[in-house]
Amino acid sequence: MDTQTIYDSVNSRYSASALSSSAPTYGKAVASAFGYSPEELSSIPQEANLGLSCGNPLALASLKAGETVVDLGSGAGFDVFLAARKVGETGKAIGVDMNEDMLQKARLNASKSNITNVTFLEGKISSLPLPSSSTDVIISNCVINLVPESEKPTVFREIFRVLKPGGRLAVSDILAKKRFTDEMRRDVALYVGCMAGASLKEEYEQWMREAGFGDVMVVDSGADLKIYMTAGE
Repeated sequence: MDTQTIYDSVNSRYSASALSSSAPTYGKAVASAFGYSPEELSSIPQEANLGLSCGNPLALASLKAGETVVDLGSGAGFDVFLAARKVGETGKAIGVDMNEDMLQKARLNASKSNITNVTFLEGKISSLPLPSSSTDVIISNCVINLVPESEKPTVFREIFRVLKPGGRLAVSDILAKKRFTDEMRRDVALYVGCMAGASLKEEYEQWMREAGFGDVMVVDSGADLKIYMTAGE
């Protein structure tokens, strides 16, 4: 698939998610499977949890009070709202998403919940609408796999640009153990389902090191992705 087809397909898929009324039990089951606690899930707007996670980057980010954290592909605000609680009133949580429907939903969630230390910005994560060296921590949850392959190195360069010296990156994503066939990678349903765009671990490591990152660690969480099929039962 060409780059524009990928972006159009992903946008369409996530607009549908933003505009649908997913069952709260589904989102809670998915998030719980990836280690989010009942206390965390009850502390944020229920409508922010659409069950789109594939991990828990906040468990790795070690957020501290007063820090600025950016979530790439922030959706309805799930990880942003949780991050906002961790960095406190002296900190700031920023969500970046290219989908207008998701941004509208996230901003509405923030308004209804009176969460004031959050901001949601429109933009692609391959061209972040943020100043250089402005962020302490960047997180992302099941999003980078959706970026066209040719733009993934650019994503990591942008992340490195935006992070302050000594800043941290914590990403949860789906990686492939072996390269998919060309036929599978052209399958739109597999792509927007976070499968066909999955990169190899070695590629992730290479892109991060080429971007300038020093300490790089990619860990298999061993998460059972069958939760997506069983959560609605």
